[in-house]
Amino acid sequence: MTEHIRLDGVVPDGLAGLRADRALARIFPQYSRTRIQEWIRTGAATLDGATARTRDRVVGGERVSVRCDVEGDEASAAQPGPLVVLHQDSALLVLDKPPGLVVHPGAGNRDGTLLNRLLAHDPGLRAVPRAGLVHRLDKNTSGLMLVARSLAAHTRLVAQIKAREVERIYEAVVAGAPPSRGKVEAPIGRDRIRRTRMTVEAGGKHALTRWRVIERYRHHARLEVTLETGRTHQIRVHLTHVGHPIVGDPTYGRRRPRGRDAGAPDAVSTFARQALHARRLSLNHPTSSRTLEIESELAPDMARLVRVLRAEGAEVA
Repeated sequence: MTEHIRLDGVVPDGLAGLRADRALARIFPQYSRTRIQEWIRTGAATLDGATARTRDRVVGGERVSVRCDVEGDEASAAQPGPLVVLHQDSALLVLDKPPGLVVHPGAGNRDGTLLNRLLAHDPGLRAVPRAGLVHRLDKNTSGLMLVARSLAAHTRLVAQIKAREVERIYEAVVAGAPPSRGKVEAPIGRDRIRRTRMTVEAGGKHALTRWRVIERYRHHARLEVTLETGRTHQIRVHLTHVGHPIVGDPTYGRRRPRGRDAGAPDAVSTFARQALHARRLSLNHPTSSRTLEIESELAPDMARLVRVLRAEGAEVA
């Protein structure tokens, strides 16, 4: 599917002296400068009818025009499947992803992914990068996901995420007794030996995670976790790093309780995934700028885990 881009404007006098790519990024802020640079490179942008060049300097008053067609990804198949849509409008969707669903097609998972289902739900998403998915959740993490329905909305939402203007709050059930509040500020990079894992290492990317305890159980705790950066597996890596791995995490935690956790109920030792749920999203709507806040209930398996732990004795923080 193709999105037809047709943009017209006039360079304000206040932008005089700027390079063409920077000026166009100011005039059309709904599109990233990288995308505008690509349009200039391919000859899609003109200034007073002449093909624009990135190095050109504007003087003010020029007529700006962009004419191009953006081709979507035709490689992924549209495949019907259940989607829980908590919010939908012309600019975006907010989904409640179940555990066990792969988000993007990849090696060994070409079909049956969330992206395949999205293309069946809205064929227009072919014109948007990654079918509009602006962030990701691991296969076995449940909860809220944000989907842009146009190129302009995608650009604005990605910019909000990069600027840390999208609030993302998770819930996790972890081992041990963490402090009532805490943070982990430790760089994350790929494990040099086990390449499918991430790890805390000095040469990694800056990462910051905050938590507060919602409930305490005999040998576990339920946390509210806030992401201030968005590194791969960040919450899972950081909580393991401080000695409180997420229950059921097959990569960074431990599958079966041991030591002081030996008396934990079967619901813990048999929990089949990391007990991590993306519970809340708060953002500025990409077209109206109004604040949009969406919450989702715990997935059924995680809600059952909480009930079992609570039955053993719980203390609300």
